[in-house]
Amino acid sequence: MKSKLKSLVLAAAASFVAFSIIKFPDQSLEASLRGLTLWWEIVFPSLLPFFITSELLIAFGVVKFFGILCEPIMRPLFNVPGAGSFVWAMGMASGYPSGAKLTARLRQERQLSRIEAERLVAFTNASNPLFIFGAISVGFFHDPQLGVLLATCHYVGNFLVGITMRFHGKNHPLSYRRKDRFSFKRAFYALHETRIRDGRPFGKVFGDSVITSIQTLLMIGGFIIIFSVLNKLLFLVGITPFIATFFQYILSMLGFSADLSIPFISGLFEITLGAQMIAQTEQSTLLQQVIIVCFILAFNGFSVQAQVASILSETDIRFAPYFFARILHGIYASLLALILFQPLYSTIKTENVYDLPVSATPTTNVQWENILHFLHQFGPVFTMCSLMIGMFILLNRTFLSK
Repeated sequence: MKSKLKSLVLAAAASFVAFSIIKFPDQSLEASLRGLTLWWEIVFPSLLPFFITSELLIAFGVVKFFGILCEPIMRPLFNVPGAGSFVWAMGMASGYPSGAKLTARLRQERQLSRIEAERLVAFTNASNPLFIFGAISVGFFHDPQLGVLLATCHYVGNFLVGITMRFHGKNHPLSYRRKDRFSFKRAFYALHETRIRDGRPFGKVFGDSVITSIQTLLMIGGFIIIFSVLNKLLFLVGITPFIATFFQYILSMLGFSADLSIPFISGLFEITLGAQMIAQTEQSTLLQQVIIVCFILAFNGFSVQAQVASILSETDIRFAPYFFARILHGIYASLLALILFQPLYSTIKTENVYDLPVSATPTTNVQWENILHFLHQFGPVFTMCSLMIGMFILLNRTFLSK
């Protein structure tokens, strides 16, 4: 019965999307192009180098090397192997869903148990600094100082999630690992053994890294586009406003403006659109906007969560702990925003108004604007060239195999 009900729900959902696209073709095309532009200009060129580099580092044993060195730090803090430090760093630098991809990759390499992988993916799937400082702070709020507050709440909240999730499955027999001391020699031997065990020549490793990374990014692009369209369709057919009426009561009880309800629902589906709508909400205070933005950044949005679920489906890592961690991260980040708004933003902002000349332009503002402008200008070229290189590698392998 449960299986039949699931089939009915999935068929109904797919039919709803199909009929809605037919009814609203112009709006669907506009939303699709918006998602494609985001992937084409920003997501693909910013994530591809990280994905390829990560694959190379895993294949050559560098991750194993740093894993052994960082074991005395990661095990007491988060109850995960030292290799988790690599995933944590790369996840923060490149943004979601890098943490999920690297965690799944290490699980496939048997460097993590299932419970350890579930702990690790819970706090390593974060937004990257470019999106927080560039897109949200500078692009939407036009205030680079706000990025310091958003980033602090986001990353500190993530750290607290990692501390909390260390107790997940603590009684599981596979969660135990022997506590080893710091040993550079043992780390180097592990690096060497990992590279020898892999056995692939450099050209094969590099080609596999490119193909795997491009395939993952194509999947990510599909999710970004479909959720951009879905978000728009839900608003057009009246589902988003209907759900928003429920959240209006909750926001009002918490002292928030009711006008934030629709932007909040949109942000739960797709972060970029939600953050933009929140920044444009006039009938709300900046503190209220910051708290809501911190929550949807931490929640990741259903678009990112669908990407993570797709990546984790290739392993035995369960999605439920990750989803629970997203809600927990949203609560932590929102509370931190409420606590740190005065010392990290209001006070510093007031001091800057009196201390800086009127003509002074924050260096951070210029840097993030330049990075965003560079990606908008050269991102599509980079994406097209990378796709052509991937096609060339596939075609070359196809001809050689015949």
